[in-house]
Amino acid sequence: MPESWTRTTRARRAARPLAALLALPLTATGLLTLAAPAQAVAGPTAVVTLGDSYISGEAGRWMGNSDTTSGGHDGTDRAWNGSAADPSTVYGTTYASGCDRSDVAEADSATGIAQQSINLACSGATTANVFRAADGGQSLKGEAPQADQLATAAARNDVKLITLSIGGNDLGFSDVITTCAEDYLIWDSTCADDQQSAIEAKMPAAMAGVGKAIDEIRAVMKGDGYAAGSYRIVLQSYPSPIPRSSENRYPESGWSRASTGGCPFWNADSDWARDTMVPEVSDQLAAVAAAKGVQFLDLRDLLQGREVCSTATQQATLDSPPSATTSEWARFVDSGFTSAAQGTTQESMHPNYYAQLALGRCLSLLRAQQGGNAACRNTPGQDASGMYLTGS
Repeated sequence: MPESWTRTTRARRAARPLAALLALPLTATGLLTLAAPAQAVAGPTAVVTLGDSYISGEAGRWMGNSDTTSGGHDGTDRAWNGSAADPSTVYGTTYASGCDRSDVAEADSATGIAQQSINLACSGATTANVFRAADGGQSLKGEAPQADQLATAAARNDVKLITLSIGGNDLGFSDVITTCAEDYLIWDSTCADDQQSAIEAKMPAAMAGVGKAIDEIRAVMKGDGYAAGSYRIVLQSYPSPIPRSSENRYPESGWSRASTGGCPFWNADSDWARDTMVPEVSDQLAAVAAAKGVQFLDLRDLLQGREVCSTATQQATLDSPPSATTSEWARFVDSGFTSAAQGTTQESMHPNYYAQLALGRCLSLLRAQQGGNAACRNTPGQDASGMYLTGS
């Protein structure tokens, strides 16, 4: 369990069911004793994040990108200690398991929300990894299903906000990225048509899983005695880590997109991913949020102008160190495609350090609203403080 959890418990929020009241202990004489239920001590307020790598903090190790192989990678590697890289300084014990919960993940970067931030998300999670074990949930990387972990967190803390990012792995996002990159590097063909069909085929089951995950969260909170209006659930979508072809600073021909930029995708596939796939997934998630009566945070444009290979950004160099205002906010594809293999493959195409701070700011802004859906966007030329919400 996260180290930030305390051992305290919170006060009861709702009366126990009648059946529980009738199950009273017997005295030595066989008569029922009407003992008053014990009162718990109120715990600290908490925000909890559940789901996959886009909210666990994957790629939070990196401050922008650099194509150098030198130690520290031009100052972009936060795990560099001057002589070697130690990813556990960023991901803690979850680096060993691969859950990769970074120290700047959305829950930790958000401010003014709660006294405790509890990150239960894990890189690679599907909707089945959120469900309770008793209702078909599956463990992942040595951890219990996230809803079961939530039950423990909710019993020890006064949970006010639960944010969920899930569904991308059910849709096969990783396979999409791999296929599209291979089509650019190896097969000289585009991926948009076949991957669009693949995603559409998986969409119904994936969205049903997202809906069930929300139901599981509510069931856990009810079981822990929370009243329906005492906490909020936010379902969020995914940003596009790659730009439109017209906003890519590297030419489509040649190898600079792969060997330097780390964005090995054809123009047609880039446009499809940015303007068709990501919006479609966001719209589908918004529909689930509406059907389940939870808030929706639309992140489709979070990285606009900050994507990998975007014309509005640049890679860091010794002469131009990483910067929240000029560096890329997403991690480039790094699986041997670039000339400077760095970190792990699973960090590719995820919000990096700068974007994690931006995500935290988005969540703080949403929490400050009384309700309603919203889309979060960045202000060109500004850091995370320039994030703002619009109506979704």
